[in-house]
Amino acid sequence: MPVSGGLEHLAGTRIQRDGGPPTVNLRRCKLVVLSGPERGQEHVISADVIRVGKASENDLMITDDTVSRVHFEIVRDAKGYLLRDLKSTNGTFLDGAEIKEAYIRAGSIIMAGAAELKFTPFEERIEILPSDKETLGPMSGRSTQMREIFGLIERIAPTDATVLIEGETGTGKDMIARTLHQLSRRAQGPFIVVDCGAVAGTLIESELFGHEKGAFTGATATRQGAFELASGGTVFLDELGELSLDLQPKLLRVIEQRELRRVGGSKTIKVDLRILAATRKDLRSEVEKGKFREDLYFRLNVVPIVAPALRERREDVPLLVHQFLHQLAPEEEVALSEPAMAALMAHDWPGNVRELRNVIERAIALGSDPGALVAPLGDRPLQSPRSLLPVEFTAGLPFRDEKERWNEQFERRYLVWLLRRADGNISKAARDADMDRKYLHKLLKKYGIEPGSE
Repeated sequence: MPVSGGLEHLAGTRIQRDGGPPTVNLRRCKLVVLSGPERGQEHVISADVIRVGKASENDLMITDDTVSRVHFEIVRDAKGYLLRDLKSTNGTFLDGAEIKEAYIRAGSIIMAGAAELKFTPFEERIEILPSDKETLGPMSGRSTQMREIFGLIERIAPTDATVLIEGETGTGKDMIARTLHQLSRRAQGPFIVVDCGAVAGTLIESELFGHEKGAFTGATATRQGAFELASGGTVFLDELGELSLDLQPKLLRVIEQRELRRVGGSKTIKVDLRILAATRKDLRSEVEKGKFREDLYFRLNVVPIVAPALRERREDVPLLVHQFLHQLAPEEEVALSEPAMAALMAHDWPGNVRELRNVIERAIALGSDPGALVAPLGDRPLQSPRSLLPVEFTAGLPFRDEKERWNEQFERRYLVWLLRRADGNISKAARDADMDRKYLHKLLKKYGIEPGSE
């Protein structure tokens, strides 16, 4: 996995630098209606699948009586743009020849019934200037890398372009995806997340595509999958690099044709959605190893974004620290000592932004200086108007007993804080702590803590 953040290393894909600001080239196509009621209209479309017909649900509606409800579609794949007739009544013609499916050339004339359309593919070159914002959605950063990502998000969010987000664990790939959705035209639609690495291999197909009743043992009812649930909105496929090779062709079908079949079903279901994907793996390397399909990688890597590691943007650490303190201790005016901030700035943060947030959370729960949790610096406590738990040791108590006493105090305080933050919801508290729900119950029982009792 490349460690350079932002857009810098992407010159070999669709983002380029030529001495000036980075640019991204979005592949699009234009259909110009040459005859019929819509003569002269131009339609610029960036979607992966374009459907044309008389029905209003098409991407391009042609009201000519000789056009079928859903007459033809154009699918973008690794070779180009494929024109496919959809069992129309009067047929689809490409440059005068009737076709079932064929690749289109720039300037080709398509006939659907009596309606003529001219097809022109083109690339829109978008210049990416660093945003003047230090926050975008839930993300914060004043470094050039982050402001370039903010600028890219602002430009591509309104499109339906598929985005592949790469980056190390904890760099905020999910936040990038959520921000893309929030700033898109689909913001009022659903945002469905599927963690491909967290779902058991035998269940991931049902999770993605849904299943019919009786499709397999335990399928006691029909269930919609993530793609159906996300229709009208966005589906975010997290840790896509974990998806097995046998499921990748089915995912490719959804991306290319925006249709699917549930597990155990025979009915084709159309879906209208945007696809965002994220991975901590280098998918290009996975393709070379034969572990990831090249055609699927091509379909996903329309707009690539790399979330930079925190060690690559250390100037953002103070901004992130203040953001986390405000979020986690909103009622307290907490300030860090200079040695603490120096320790946080010097740390390499292998767990990235997520690790930094966890350190701040633990420091607030313990009433200690977060710098002491990552380096020998910063041994003074957090400076707060309200006194937090002082660190006092018991003379004569063996080290092991002293450590156990403080571990118990930490666990109890942390559990109380965790439950309060989750409003007593055990499932949410377990998710927030990345802890098994049964283990959380065990700890609560150990300390006699009831949800909502503290």
